[in-house]
Amino acid sequence: MPPAVTPSSLQQWRDRAGQLAPVMAAALDACASQNVPEAECCDVLDLLELLGCDAQTQAAALWFELARVAPEVWKAQSATLPAELKRLVDGQQAAEQVWALHAQHAPDKATEGLRRLLLAIVRDLRVVFVLLARQLARMRAAVDLPIEQSAALARLTRDIHAPLANRLGIWQLKWELEDLAFRFLQPDVYRRIAKLLDERRGDREKFIREALTELGQTLEAAGIRADLAGRPKHIYSIWKKMQRKSLDFSDLYDIRAVRILVDSVADCYAALGLVHARWPHLPGEFDDYIARPKANGYRSLHTAVLGPSGKTLEVQIRTHEMHHANELGVAAHWRYKEGGSSDVEFEAKIAWMRKLLEPRGEDDSALAADLHSELLEDRVYLLTPKGEIFDLAHGATVLDFAYLVHTEVGHRCRGAKVNGRIVPLTFQPQSGDRVEILTTKLGEPSRDWLSPHHGYLTTARAKDKVRAWFRRIAHDANVAVGRTMFEREMKRLALPSMDIAKLPAHFHLKNHEELLVALALGELLPGQISRVLQEAAQPPAAPVAPAPAYVARPSSLDHSALSIEGVGNLLTTLARCCQPLPGDAVRGFVTKGRGVSVHRADCASLARLMRTDPDRVIEVSWGNAANQAYEIDIEVRGYDRKGLQKDVTGIISNTNAHIIASSSRLFARTGEVEMRYTLRVRDFEQLSTLLSKLTVLPNVVDARRLGAA
Repeated sequence: MPPAVTPSSLQQWRDRAGQLAPVMAAALDACASQNVPEAECCDVLDLLELLGCDAQTQAAALWFELARVAPEVWKAQSATLPAELKRLVDGQQAAEQVWALHAQHAPDKATEGLRRLLLAIVRDLRVVFVLLARQLARMRAAVDLPIEQSAALARLTRDIHAPLANRLGIWQLKWELEDLAFRFLQPDVYRRIAKLLDERRGDREKFIREALTELGQTLEAAGIRADLAGRPKHIYSIWKKMQRKSLDFSDLYDIRAVRILVDSVADCYAALGLVHARWPHLPGEFDDYIARPKANGYRSLHTAVLGPSGKTLEVQIRTHEMHHANELGVAAHWRYKEGGSSDVEFEAKIAWMRKLLEPRGEDDSALAADLHSELLEDRVYLLTPKGEIFDLAHGATVLDFAYLVHTEVGHRCRGAKVNGRIVPLTFQPQSGDRVEILTTKLGEPSRDWLSPHHGYLTTARAKDKVRAWFRRIAHDANVAVGRTMFEREMKRLALPSMDIAKLPAHFHLKNHEELLVALALGELLPGQISRVLQEAAQPPAAPVAPAPAYVARPSSLDHSALSIEGVGNLLTTLARCCQPLPGDAVRGFVTKGRGVSVHRADCASLARLMRTDPDRVIEVSWGNAANQAYEIDIEVRGYDRKGLQKDVTGIISNTNAHIIASSSRLFARTGEVEMRYTLRVRDFEQLSTLLSKLTVLPNVVDARRLGAA
């Protein structure tokens, strides 16, 4: 006996088979004898119908489920299906691979799946509609799942589906996806906000009715035809605003909100003038997304006013056409695509995906990071001198912008103007800035652009372009540059000669030459090298209780900081002549009355002592020294300018190093200045970062650790 048909089964769709397209009827018929999740499929089809998707898109959603539960049936029947429909199914299968890797917390392994998915979306954007509809259907049913499964589903929704719906402007699904994910990931906060909304619903609805009445009368008197409605506020967006602005629920002004829909853009601005004339406008709470739409195509006027009874009120004003496009995003434009006509706005919405699919040379590892950056809502929107709009991740520099405009523009970039003012390449523009890139006829990128300490580039895309340029130059040149960088780091940190044979294997490289090339291309940083050398010089240490980050320099070291061969608990002191750091090769000298004085192995003073009293030299090694702080001397040389010493001490402070003593000397004839600092630092890594940042300061020629006396 067949199971009873519930309102959420596919039977209601089969009953309409005579009214459906043949491709849809065939998919329903194929699923009838298979164990597909009918409730989920029905919800997906309803959502696709709401988005206005065609029969082929709906059929592809069903064929995907059939391929999942009955692969042999799909293999047999897929040969007779149109190639376009099979591409839609392939896109969904690529997505499942990405979702699975996300659940395993292995985004780095998802590169190929991401590429297939993005390619499927670019070829046929209808894949997105199916993916979002299916995820929303699954989230709606997640209440019946075990807590672990519902939480995993919610994380996937929060990380990928909701941002993707936002990026493509499909607001009608975005809001519900965000709210449902929030409900499962932070249930207590969700319930608290929902309860607050429910408790004040009566007062809020009364206020909205009064505001709509006043607005309607004002617009009617001005001869503007408009549809007015209260605007629902979504729980996730409320929480997000509370977090972003550090506000309490009672301080949010847009809990009370209305929407005005008019016939034309001119009416939008006329209505805005009437709203501001009727009620006082709140400064800083106006956004014109009509003149400057969001990257996902969202267009509307947003303002906030002191409405009836002096209560804050958010007002959104847009045309009916804008409202339709805002709710459905790219889905609203798909019909034009089907008709074969060119739709510039539609093409702009998927242009960012095409950029992600551009060749990246040998390294595709940044694809997942780049996609994550593209999906972030926190972006800046910049204008070219011709008025074209480009968007970048928040914190991107003008040099990142140059590479976004064109690779060659980036390579030849030598400066930039923001709003007519010349700025450095590290300048981070803000939304609305007009950026002009200054180029040379024959230019090439600088290796310094790849260094994170210099701050020239922040986006993975721009860094890939620079690395690709350097890969194309001679291999020998990269090796030579890498060797110079390696030797400079060793010299700058005053590291003695050490066994570096195991270094390449640590970074999964074949040999020392590959390591030098990686250094030259910015794939490895000098600080990483010094940290590994430091770790290699230290024996494994038993865990100890954490100590304060910095303490006053002791007259002797804690006995656990150094291990002395053959004896224990001896008083130890760090020699002032060479100031050894954890990671340095060290030896001890037994003094008269002061215990063991610890020197760097290449210390000149120790060499003299060894010649006179070789029997008093003993072997020592670093023990649990990681939690202590050590004094070292550094020297900074450069050309004098106003504020140079202030900038140097600012860098030292920002890297959490402590200044114990300082001195400086100016050479008036040449204008050179020499500054010496005694600092307290933790280890090589902190010292390397500090010296790198000092080196890039204007007028600084060199910054290095002082060697042995």
